[in-house]
Amino acid sequence: SQIEDLNLDNCRSTTIVGLTEEFVNLKSLSLINVGLTSLKGFPKLPNLEKLELSDNRILGGLNLLHGSPKLTHLNLSGNKLKDLETLEPLKEFKNLKNLDLFNCDVTSIDNYREKVFNLIPSLKYLDGFDRDDKEAEDSEADDEDGNDLDGEGDSDADEEESEGDDFQPDGGAE
Repeated sequence: SQIEDLNLDNCRSTTIVGLTEEFVNLKSLSLINVGLTSLKGFPKLPNLEKLELSDNRILGGLNLLHGSPKLTHLNLSGNKLKDLETLEPLKEFKNLKNLDLFNCDVTSIDNYREKVFNLIPSLKYLDGFDRDDKEAEDSEADDEDGNDLDGEGDSDADEEESEGDDFQPDGGAE
C-alpha cells in the first residue's frame, strides 16, 4: 500500500479494525473521536510520524504503539489517561517531539509538565508549549493561511515603524 496519509476520524469503533501492517508507508494517521477504548491490534507502522488519537476513551496500552518508532507527533488529548505510569511507554520513542494531553486526567498531577518532560527526553513541546512555556511555532498553520508568504501579510509593519519612539530631535545628547 502506497498510502501515506489516512484519516479515519469519527469512524465509530471501540477497537482497531481493518488497520493492518500493509500500510507500511503510512506517515500520518488520524483516529479522532472514534470511541477507541484500547490500542489493542494497533498495527506495526514503521514509517508513521504523526498520530492523532484525540477524543477517544483510551486508558493506556501505549506500548502497543512501539511498532512505530519514527513517531514525532502524538495527540492523546481528551482520553482517559490518568497517571504518569500510563505514559511510561512513551519514553521509548526517541523521535517524539510533540505530545498533546489536553483534557486528560494526567494533566492535573502536580508538576505534570516537568514530570512529562523528564520522562520523555526527546520531547520538545507538550500541549503546544516547550519546557520554558514558549509556544510551539506551528509552521503548518502559517503555510495554510498564507501568512507573509504572499507578501500581503506585512501591512502592519509600516505603521509600527512610523511611530518613531526612538526618534529624538536633539540627537539624545545629555
